This record gives sequence, C-alpha cells and structure tokens, in this order.
Amino acid sequence: MANTREPILQPIPILALRPTQMTVGMREVKEKRKRWREHKSKRKQAELLGKHMIPVVHGPDKRYYVIDHHHLARSLHDEGVKDVLVTVVADLTMVDRDAFWVVLDDRKWVYPYDAKGERRHYRDIPKTVVDLKDDPFRSLAGELRRVGGFAKDTTPFSEFLWADFLRRRLSRKSVDGDFEKALERALALAKSKQAVYLPGWCGPESDD
Repeated sequence: MANTREPILQPIPILALRPTQMTVGMREVKEKRKRWREHKSKRKQAELLGKHMIPVVHGPDKRYYVIDHHHLARSLHDEGVKDVLVTVVADLTMVDRDAFWVVLDDRKWVYPYDAKGERRHYRDIPKTVVDLKDDPFRSLAGELRRVGGFAKDTTPFSEFLWADFLRRRLSRKSVDGDFEKALERALALAKSKQAVYLPGWCGPESDD
C-alpha cells in the first residue's frame, strides 16, 4: 500500500474532489479568496497552485478524497478555478467501500462532525467542497491561531478541537455578531488552564 506523497501532475477538477470533513470556516475561505485575487497574473496564480497541491487519498472507484486544505479548495472553486494539482498521500483503491471510511477514521483522515460539533454518519459528509457548511467557530479557531492564541500543531484536525472548545464557552450569536470581541474572549480562554489539554496550547508560563 503506497503511503508516499506522489504528485499528480495532471490537473484534477475541484468538483471531483471528495471532502473528508463536513464544515469549513467561511470567514477563512473569504480571506483565502482575497489573497488569491492579490495574485493578479496568471503566472503567479499558477505558481501558487504548484506550491499548494491538495493532499488526497486515492480511494474506491478511483475517487480522490481531500484530507487537508479544504478551505483552499473551496476558496479556489469560489474564485472560478476549475482544476488543481494533488498529492496522493495513500493509495486505498483496493479497500472495500464499506471499510474505506473506517480506515480513514483509524488514520485520523476524516472528521465527520457537523457545525454543532456533533458526530454524524459518514454518509452525511458532503460529496463536493461546494456543499461544505459554515462553522463560525472554525473561523474563530483559525484566527485565534494566527494571533498567537495557540501554536500550529501536527495533531490532525487540531483547529477543529479548538473550535469545539470555544463552541462550549461562547455563543454562536456572539461570534456572528461581533467577531473581534469574540476573538478577544477566545484569546483569554486560550491562555487559561481550561485549554491546557488542547494541541498547541501556549498559556501563561507561570501563575503569577
């Protein structure tokens, strides 16, 4: 079974990519769209696509399943990009379809939780990046990391873990109503001992 990252140089249609999560932070998608538009020349856009290949698992029926960069894929689609380059992280084409999602779950390559943080059946995972739902807490967690609330970490879906931590302590209404104020509250929560178990926690060095 191949587990080496092999780039597929033939472009793959974005709409042919299958998500392995149910949500994205649409605020983060909009930021990525803005940064994409700043690369105005076709050459620079092509360079960007070459540097940010989408990691995928090659699964049953020869489909490609995205295991990271869902926000990028969605933002590129929303900007009118039709195709992207991908990197195959694993070849699971031989795995039975019914067992496929279990294998992904075992390897921490799927996150079947909805915008309320509740686990759903694998069948509820969207079939295309267009159908990914907005989770404002995922946007909040992403921004929290960027302002130093926690460190980037290799733990799979670490930002979703932070999103769920924040979801239990802040209301969605407060996040939707005043994102900057919610970010301030999130930063204080991130530095507290309540968050010590989360990946990338970098709370106060002392209790002074």
